[in-house]
Amino acid sequence: MSLDRLTPLIRRRSVVAKHLAEPGPDDEILQRILATGVRVPDHGKLGPWRLQVLGKPAQVELGDVFADVYADVHPDAREDQVAFERARPTRAPVLIVVSSRLHREHKIPEVEQLLSCGAVCQNLLNAATLVGFGAQWLTEWPAYDDRIKHALGIQADQHIVGFIYIGTPVEPPKERTRPEFAAVVNMLDELPGLSH
Repeated sequence: MSLDRLTPLIRRRSVVAKHLAEPGPDDEILQRILATGVRVPDHGKLGPWRLQVLGKPAQVELGDVFADVYADVHPDAREDQVAFERARPTRAPVLIVVSSRLHREHKIPEVEQLLSCGAVCQNLLNAATLVGFGAQWLTEWPAYDDRIKHALGIQADQHIVGFIYIGTPVEPPKERTRPEFAAVVNMLDELPGLSH
C-alpha cells in the first residue's frame, strides 16, 4: 500500500467559490463525484440526505430568490449588495445543494443522521479534489432561510447542510493556519477521566 495516495487529501484545500471557473466536471465525472458523495456511514441505512444538482437556469433562478429575500430582509441594501446576492449561486460551474431528510421518529439519533449529511459534503469535496477540481462547502445565510428552502422544495423543518461549489481553480488556493497536531490528537493508553 502506498501512502502517497493520501497526499491529495492531506493537501486538500477549499477553493473560494468565486475562484472556481469553467470547465467544471463533465457529466460522467460529475456522476462519479456524486456516487462517491453518497458512500458515507449511514447508521440504519436511512439515506437521511438529498442532493440537488442545479443547472445554470436553476442557479439563476435561485440567485433571483436570494436577491429578493436579501432585499426584503435588508430594505436599505444598496444595488450592488443585492446584485452580489443574485450572483451568489452562479459563482462556479457546478452547484450541489445537500439537504437533510431526517427521520425524526426513528431510533437512530438525529445527530447521527446529520453527521451522515456532513459526511456527504466532505466526500463531495474529496472526490472533486481527487479528480482534479477545486471545491468549496458553504452555508452562509441562505442555508438558514425558510423561503430559500421552500424555493428548493426543502421542508422548513429540514436543513440545508451545504452548498457545494465545484470548478477549475483560477489560482492555487492559499494554505491556511492549521491546528498543531498535538493540540487536537491524543494517543491514549488510559482514559483521562478515570482515576487510576
